[in-house]
Amino acid sequence: MLAHLFKLIWNKRRHHTLLMVEIWFSFLVLFGVMSLISYNFKNYLDPIGFEYENVWALELNKNLDTTAITEKLNTIYQKIRAYPEVEVATRMSFNSPFSFTNHNGGISYKKSHAQADFYFTDENIAKTLGIEAAQGNWYKKADAISKFKPVVINRKAKESLFGDINPIGKVLVDSQKVVGVIDNFKAKGEFTNNEPCIFTLIDEKYDYGKILIKVKPGTDANFEAKLTKDVGAIAKDWTIEVSYLTDQRQNQHNLALVPVIVFLIITVFLLVNVAMGLFGILNLNIAKRREEIGVRRAMGATEGSIKLQFVGEMWVIATFGIIIGILFAVQFPLMNIFNLESSIYWMAIGLSVITLYGIITLCAYHPSRQAAKIQPAMALHEQ
Repeated sequence: MLAHLFKLIWNKRRHHTLLMVEIWFSFLVLFGVMSLISYNFKNYLDPIGFEYENVWALELNKNLDTTAITEKLNTIYQKIRAYPEVEVATRMSFNSPFSFTNHNGGISYKKSHAQADFYFTDENIAKTLGIEAAQGNWYKKADAISKFKPVVINRKAKESLFGDINPIGKVLVDSQKVVGVIDNFKAKGEFTNNEPCIFTLIDEKYDYGKILIKVKPGTDANFEAKLTKDVGAIAKDWTIEVSYLTDQRQNQHNLALVPVIVFLIITVFLLVNVAMGLFGILNLNIAKRREEIGVRRAMGATEGSIKLQFVGEMWVIATFGIIIGILFAVQFPLMNIFNLESSIYWMAIGLSVITLYGIITLCAYHPSRQAAKIQPAMALHEQ
Protein backbone atom coordinates (compact mmCIF):
# COMPACT_ATOMS: atom_id res chain seq x y z
CA MET A 1 0.00 0.00 0.00
CA LEU A 2 2.73 2.48 1.00
CA ALA A 3 4.84 1.65 -2.06
CA HIS A 4 1.77 2.20 -4.25
CA LEU A 5 1.21 5.64 -2.69
CA PHE A 6 4.82 6.65 -3.30
CA LYS A 7 4.55 5.52 -6.91
CA LEU A 8 1.39 7.55 -7.46
CA ILE A 9 2.94 10.66 -5.95
CA TRP A 10 6.19 10.21 -7.86
CA ASN A 11 4.34 10.03 -11.15
CA LYS A 12 2.81 13.43 -10.35
CA ARG A 13 5.85 14.93 -8.61
CA ARG A 14 5.74 18.20 -10.54
CA HIS A 15 2.09 18.63 -9.68
CA HIS A 16 2.76 18.08 -5.96
CA THR A 17 6.04 20.05 -5.62
CA LEU A 18 4.32 23.39 -4.95
CA LEU A 19 2.13 21.81 -2.29
CA MET A 20 5.20 20.30 -0.58
CA VAL A 21 6.88 23.72 -0.58
CA GLU A 22 3.75 25.29 0.96
CA ILE A 23 3.69 22.63 3.70
CA TRP A 24 7.42 23.11 4.33
CA PHE A 25 7.00 26.88 4.65
CA SER A 26 3.90 26.42 6.83
CA PHE A 27 5.88 24.13 9.12
CA LEU A 28 8.61 26.74 9.58
CA VAL A 29 6.10 29.48 10.40
CA LEU A 30 4.20 27.15 12.71
CA PHE A 31 7.47 26.13 14.37
CA GLY A 32 8.27 29.77 15.13
CA VAL A 33 4.84 30.40 16.63
CA MET A 34 4.89 27.17 18.64
CA SER A 35 8.36 28.05 19.97
CA LEU A 36 7.05 31.40 21.16
CA ILE A 37 3.96 29.78 22.71
CA SER A 38 6.03 27.02 24.36
CA TYR A 39 8.43 29.61 25.80
CA ASN A 40 5.62 31.70 27.29
CA PHE A 41 3.72 28.65 28.53
CA LYS A 42 6.80 27.22 30.24
CA ASN A 43 7.50 30.56 31.90
CA TYR A 44 3.88 30.90 33.00
CA LEU A 45 4.02 27.56 34.82
CA ASP A 46 7.10 28.72 36.74
CA PRO A 47 6.03 30.60 39.93
CA ILE A 48 6.40 34.36 39.87
CA GLY A 49 7.90 34.34 43.36
CA PHE A 50 6.06 37.20 45.07
CA GLU A 51 2.61 38.51 45.96
CA TYR A 52 1.09 41.51 44.19
CA GLU A 53 -2.55 41.55 45.36
CA ASN A 54 -3.44 44.66 47.40
CA VAL A 55 0.00 46.17 46.72
CA TRP A 56 0.17 49.75 45.49
CA ALA A 57 3.16 51.58 44.02
CA LEU A 58 3.62 55.21 45.04
CA GLU A 59 5.97 56.89 42.57
CA LEU A 60 7.62 60.10 43.68
CA ASN A 61 9.10 62.47 41.10
CA LYS A 62 10.96 65.30 42.77
CA ASN A 63 11.11 67.45 39.61
CA LEU A 64 13.38 70.44 40.31
CA ASP A 65 13.14 70.28 44.08
CA THR A 66 16.55 69.94 45.79
CA THR A 67 15.67 71.08 49.32
CA ALA A 68 15.69 68.59 52.22
CA ILE A 69 14.95 65.62 49.96
CA THR A 70 15.94 62.96 52.51
CA GLU A 71 13.84 64.55 55.26
CA LYS A 72 10.77 64.78 53.03
CA LEU A 73 11.14 61.18 51.89
CA ASN A 74 11.45 59.91 55.45
CA THR A 75 8.45 62.00 56.55
CA ILE A 76 6.35 60.61 53.71
CA TYR A 77 7.45 57.07 54.52
CA GLN A 78 6.58 57.36 58.20
CA LYS A 79 3.26 59.02 57.35
CA ILE A 80 2.31 56.11 55.07
CA ARG A 81 3.22 53.48 57.64
CA ALA A 82 1.02 55.20 60.22
CA TYR A 83 -2.21 54.81 58.21
CA PRO A 84 -4.54 52.13 59.61
CA GLU A 85 -5.29 50.98 56.05
CA VAL A 86 -1.62 50.09 55.49
CA GLU A 87 -0.29 46.71 56.58
CA VAL A 88 3.32 47.33 55.62
CA ALA A 89 5.32 49.53 53.25
CA THR A 90 8.79 49.38 51.78
CA ARG A 91 11.11 51.81 50.06
CA MET A 92 12.37 50.67 46.69
CA SER A 93 14.22 51.82 43.59
CA PHE A 94 12.29 52.75 40.45
CA ASN A 95 12.55 49.25 38.92
CA SER A 96 9.81 47.83 41.11
CA PRO A 97 7.77 44.76 40.06
CA PHE A 98 5.90 45.10 36.73
CA SER A 99 7.51 48.47 35.95
CA PHE A 100 9.15 49.19 32.60
CA THR A 101 12.37 50.35 34.25
CA ASN A 102 15.45 48.13 34.37
CA HIS A 103 18.67 48.26 36.36
CA ASN A 104 21.11 45.47 35.63
CA GLY A 105 24.82 44.83 35.72
CA GLY A 106 27.47 42.26 36.46
CA ILE A 107 27.99 40.37 39.74
CA SER A 108 30.99 38.15 40.46
CA TYR A 109 32.29 35.64 42.95
CA LYS A 110 35.90 34.57 42.41
CA LYS A 111 35.99 33.40 38.77
CA SER A 112 32.22 33.14 38.32
CA HIS A 113 30.30 35.98 36.69
CA ALA A 114 26.66 36.68 35.87
CA GLN A 115 24.43 39.47 34.61
CA ALA A 116 21.76 40.29 37.17
CA ASP A 117 18.90 42.70 37.83
CA PHE A 118 19.61 45.00 40.79
CA TYR A 119 16.92 46.00 43.29
CA PHE A 120 17.52 48.44 46.15
CA THR A 121 15.05 48.09 49.02
CA ASP A 122 14.73 48.42 52.76
CA GLU A 123 14.17 45.65 55.28
CA ASN A 124 10.38 45.49 54.71
CA ILE A 125 10.50 44.19 51.13
CA ALA A 126 9.92 40.56 52.20
CA LYS A 127 6.75 41.38 54.15
CA THR A 128 5.38 43.72 51.51
CA LEU A 129 5.72 41.25 48.63
CA GLY A 130 5.49 38.05 50.66
CA ILE A 131 8.90 36.71 49.62
CA GLU A 132 10.21 33.93 51.84
CA ALA A 133 13.92 33.14 52.06
CA ALA A 134 14.76 29.64 50.84
CA GLN A 135 18.20 29.82 52.49
CA GLY A 136 19.48 32.18 55.16
CA ASN A 137 17.39 35.26 55.97
CA TRP A 138 16.42 38.63 54.60
CA TYR A 139 18.60 41.54 55.66
CA LYS A 140 17.63 43.72 58.62
CA LYS A 141 18.05 47.40 59.36
CA ALA A 142 20.89 46.64 61.77
CA ASP A 143 22.86 45.01 58.93
CA ALA A 144 23.47 48.45 57.41
CA ILE A 145 26.33 49.10 59.84
CA SER A 146 28.20 45.87 59.06
CA LYS A 147 31.49 45.80 57.18
CA PHE A 148 29.95 44.28 54.05
CA LYS A 149 26.74 45.30 52.31
CA PRO A 150 24.07 42.64 52.95
CA VAL A 151 22.43 41.27 49.82
CA VAL A 152 19.87 38.63 48.96
CA ILE A 153 20.09 36.75 45.68
CA ASN A 154 17.66 34.51 43.86
CA ARG A 155 18.13 30.86 42.94
CA LYS A 156 19.20 31.68 39.38
CA ALA A 157 22.00 33.94 40.62
CA LYS A 158 23.08 31.28 43.13
CA GLU A 159 23.34 28.65 40.39
CA SER A 160 25.34 31.01 38.16
CA LEU A 161 27.83 32.10 40.84
CA PHE A 162 28.03 29.27 43.35
CA GLY A 163 26.64 26.12 41.76
CA ASP A 164 26.11 23.58 44.54
CA ILE A 165 28.09 25.59 47.12
CA ASN A 166 26.16 27.15 50.02
CA PRO A 167 26.30 30.92 49.28
CA ILE A 168 25.29 32.14 52.75
CA GLY A 169 28.09 34.23 54.20
CA LYS A 170 30.05 34.41 50.95
CA VAL A 171 31.35 37.84 49.91
CA LEU A 172 31.06 39.01 46.32
CA VAL A 173 33.88 40.92 44.65
CA ASP A 174 32.26 44.31 45.35
CA SER A 175 32.11 43.77 49.14
CA GLN A 176 28.57 42.45 49.18
CA LYS A 177 27.81 39.65 51.61
CA VAL A 178 25.12 37.13 50.74
CA VAL A 179 22.77 36.74 53.72
CA GLY A 180 19.86 35.00 52.00
CA VAL A 181 18.62 33.22 48.91
CA ILE A 182 15.08 33.33 47.52
CA ASP A 183 13.58 31.06 44.89
CA ASN A 184 12.00 32.92 41.96
CA PHE A 185 11.62 36.62 41.33
CA LYS A 186 10.10 37.41 37.94
CA ALA A 187 9.59 41.15 38.22
CA LYS A 188 8.19 41.58 34.71
CA GLY A 189 5.43 39.00 35.08
CA GLU A 190 4.68 35.32 34.68
CA PHE A 191 5.55 35.22 30.97
CA THR A 192 9.17 36.24 31.56
CA ASN A 193 12.09 34.00 32.43
CA ASN A 194 13.50 33.75 35.95
CA GLU A 195 16.73 35.72 35.51
CA PRO A 196 19.48 36.28 38.13
CA CYS A 197 18.73 39.15 40.50
CA ILE A 198 20.21 40.70 43.63
CA PHE A 199 18.55 42.74 46.41
CA THR A 200 20.63 45.33 48.27
CA LEU A 201 19.73 47.01 51.57
CA ILE A 202 19.38 50.78 51.27
CA ASP A 203 19.86 53.26 54.10
CA GLU A 204 17.69 56.22 54.99
CA LYS A 205 19.88 58.59 52.95
CA TYR A 206 19.20 56.71 49.73
CA ASP A 207 17.28 58.77 47.19
CA TYR A 208 14.75 56.06 46.37
CA GLY A 209 12.03 56.59 43.83
CA LYS A 210 9.11 54.42 44.95
CA ILE A 211 7.26 53.21 47.98
CA LEU A 212 5.43 49.91 47.73
CA ILE A 213 2.38 49.83 50.00
CA LYS A 214 0.51 46.70 51.00
CA VAL A 215 -2.97 47.81 51.98
CA LYS A 216 -5.62 45.87 53.83
CA PRO A 217 -8.21 44.02 51.72
CA GLY A 218 -11.15 46.24 50.81
CA THR A 219 -9.19 49.49 50.76
CA ASP A 220 -10.76 51.66 48.05
CA ALA A 221 -10.08 54.78 46.01
CA ASN A 222 -11.05 57.04 48.93
CA PHE A 223 -7.83 56.11 50.67
CA GLU A 224 -5.91 56.64 47.43
CA ALA A 225 -7.23 60.21 47.22
CA LYS A 226 -6.38 60.82 50.88
CA LEU A 227 -2.90 59.38 50.41
CA THR A 228 -2.18 61.54 47.38
CA LYS A 229 -3.43 64.66 49.16
CA ASP A 230 -1.37 64.07 52.32
CA VAL A 231 1.82 63.26 50.42
CA GLY A 232 1.28 66.31 48.23
CA ALA A 233 1.06 68.48 51.33
CA ILE A 234 4.50 67.27 52.43
CA ALA A 235 6.15 67.51 49.00
CA LYS A 236 4.29 70.37 47.32
CA ASP A 237 6.35 70.60 44.13
CA TRP A 238 6.60 66.86 43.50
CA THR A 239 4.70 64.74 41.02
CA ILE A 240 2.87 61.91 42.80
CA GLU A 241 1.41 58.89 41.08
CA VAL A 242 -0.33 55.87 42.60
CA SER A 243 -0.71 52.65 40.63
CA TYR A 244 -1.78 49.11 41.45
CA LEU A 245 0.55 46.18 40.84
CA THR A 246 -2.39 44.14 39.52
CA ASP A 247 -2.91 46.71 36.74
CA GLN A 248 0.81 46.90 35.98
CA ARG A 249 0.93 43.11 35.80
CA GLN A 250 -1.86 43.12 33.19
CA ASN A 251 0.09 45.67 31.13
CA GLN A 252 3.13 43.40 31.15
CA HIS A 253 0.96 40.45 30.13
CA ASN A 254 -0.47 42.42 27.20
CA LEU A 255 3.03 43.34 26.07
CA ALA A 256 4.14 39.69 26.16
CA LEU A 257 1.03 38.38 24.37
CA VAL A 258 0.93 40.90 21.49
CA PRO A 259 3.65 39.20 19.37
CA VAL A 260 2.05 35.80 20.04
CA ILE A 261 -1.34 37.03 18.81
CA VAL A 262 0.18 38.71 15.73
CA PHE A 263 2.09 35.58 14.71
CA LEU A 264 -0.97 33.42 15.38
CA ILE A 265 -3.07 35.52 13.00
CA ILE A 266 -0.40 35.23 10.29
CA THR A 267 -0.10 31.49 10.85
CA VAL A 268 -3.86 30.88 10.75
CA PHE A 269 -4.11 32.84 7.49
CA LEU A 270 -1.29 30.75 5.98
CA LEU A 271 -2.72 27.44 7.18
CA VAL A 272 -6.16 28.32 5.80
CA ASN A 273 -4.59 28.88 2.37
CA VAL A 274 -2.72 25.57 2.59
CA ALA A 275 -5.91 23.80 3.66
CA MET A 276 -7.82 25.25 0.74
CA GLY A 277 -5.07 24.09 -1.59
CA LEU A 278 -5.21 20.57 -0.18
CA PHE A 279 -8.98 20.48 -0.46
CA GLY A 280 -8.92 21.67 -4.06
CA ILE A 281 -6.21 19.21 -5.12
CA LEU A 282 -8.08 16.29 -3.64
CA ASN A 283 -11.35 17.26 -5.32
CA LEU A 284 -9.54 17.62 -8.65
CA ASN A 285 -7.85 14.24 -8.19
CA ILE A 286 -11.17 12.57 -7.46
CA ALA A 287 -12.73 14.10 -10.59
CA LYS A 288 -9.83 12.91 -12.76
CA ARG A 289 -9.54 9.47 -11.20
CA ARG A 290 -13.15 8.32 -11.15
CA GLU A 291 -12.30 5.46 -13.53
CA GLU A 292 -9.46 4.31 -11.24
CA ILE A 293 -11.76 4.49 -8.23
CA GLY A 294 -14.46 2.57 -10.11
CA VAL A 295 -12.02 -0.19 -11.08
CA ARG A 296 -10.80 -0.52 -7.51
CA ARG A 297 -14.34 -0.62 -6.18
CA ALA A 298 -15.26 -3.28 -8.82
CA MET A 299 -12.27 -5.36 -7.71
CA GLY A 300 -13.57 -5.40 -4.15
CA ALA A 301 -11.95 -2.35 -2.54
CA THR A 302 -13.93 -1.21 0.48
CA GLU A 303 -14.95 2.36 1.26
CA GLY A 304 -12.42 2.39 4.06
CA SER A 305 -9.53 1.47 1.75
CA ILE A 306 -10.53 4.20 -0.73
CA LYS A 307 -10.60 6.76 2.08
CA LEU A 308 -7.25 5.55 3.35
CA GLN A 309 -5.70 5.84 -0.11
CA PHE A 310 -6.54 9.51 -0.59
CA VAL A 311 -5.80 10.47 3.00
CA GLY A 312 -2.56 8.47 2.79
CA GLU A 313 -1.50 10.32 -0.35
CA MET A 314 -1.87 13.62 1.48
CA TRP A 315 0.06 12.26 4.45
CA VAL A 316 2.94 11.20 2.22
CA ILE A 317 3.04 14.57 0.44
CA ALA A 318 2.94 16.35 3.80
CA THR A 319 5.67 14.11 5.19
CA PHE A 320 8.14 15.23 2.51
CA GLY A 321 7.52 18.89 3.32
CA ILE A 322 7.57 18.32 7.09
CA ILE A 323 10.84 16.34 6.98
CA ILE A 324 12.57 19.19 5.16
CA GLY A 325 11.15 21.62 7.73
CA ILE A 326 12.35 19.46 10.62
CA LEU A 327 15.87 19.46 9.17
CA PHE A 328 15.83 23.27 9.45
CA ALA A 329 14.12 23.34 12.85
CA VAL A 330 16.50 20.94 14.62
CA GLN A 331 19.33 23.41 14.04
CA PHE A 332 17.82 25.68 16.71
CA PRO A 333 18.25 23.31 19.69
CA LEU A 334 21.49 21.84 18.33
CA MET A 335 23.15 25.26 17.89
CA ASN A 336 21.43 26.80 20.96
CA ILE A 337 20.01 29.67 18.92
CA PHE A 338 18.48 32.52 20.99
CA ASN A 339 19.90 30.85 24.12
CA LEU A 340 16.66 29.04 24.93
CA GLU A 341 16.27 25.64 26.50
CA SER A 342 16.33 22.89 23.89
CA SER A 343 13.12 21.40 25.33
CA ILE A 344 11.21 24.47 24.06
CA TYR A 345 12.31 23.80 20.48
CA TRP A 346 11.62 20.06 20.65
CA MET A 347 8.16 20.76 22.05
CA ALA A 348 7.54 23.27 19.24
CA ILE A 349 8.62 20.72 16.62
CA GLY A 350 6.27 18.09 18.05
CA LEU A 351 3.33 20.50 18.24
CA SER A 352 3.96 21.74 14.69
CA VAL A 353 4.02 18.18 13.30
CA ILE A 354 0.82 17.20 15.14
CA THR A 355 -0.97 20.39 14.05
CA LEU A 356 -0.06 20.00 10.38
CA TYR A 357 -1.02 16.33 10.23
CA GLY A 358 -4.28 17.18 11.99
CA ILE A 359 -5.12 19.92 9.46
CA ILE A 360 -4.19 17.69 6.53
CA THR A 361 -6.32 14.84 7.84
CA LEU A 362 -9.33 17.11 8.31
CA CYS A 363 -8.94 18.56 4.81
CA ALA A 364 -8.56 15.14 3.22
CA TYR A 365 -11.40 13.43 5.06
CA HIS A 366 -14.38 14.94 3.24
CA PRO A 367 -13.04 14.50 -0.34
CA SER A 368 -11.88 10.97 0.45
CA ARG A 369 -15.34 10.22 1.82
CA GLN A 370 -16.87 11.44 -1.44
CA ALA A 371 -14.46 9.23 -3.39
CA ALA A 372 -15.44 6.19 -1.31
CA LYS A 373 -19.12 6.67 -2.22
CA ILE A 374 -18.49 6.45 -5.96
CA GLN A 375 -20.28 3.40 -7.34
CA PRO A 376 -18.20 1.27 -9.75
CA ALA A 377 -20.98 0.88 -12.33
CA MET A 378 -21.58 4.61 -12.58
CA ALA A 379 -17.87 5.45 -12.76
CA LEU A 380 -17.15 2.88 -15.50
CA HIS A 381 -20.31 3.82 -17.42
CA GLU A 382 -19.18 7.49 -17.54
CA GLN A 383 -15.95 6.36 -19.22
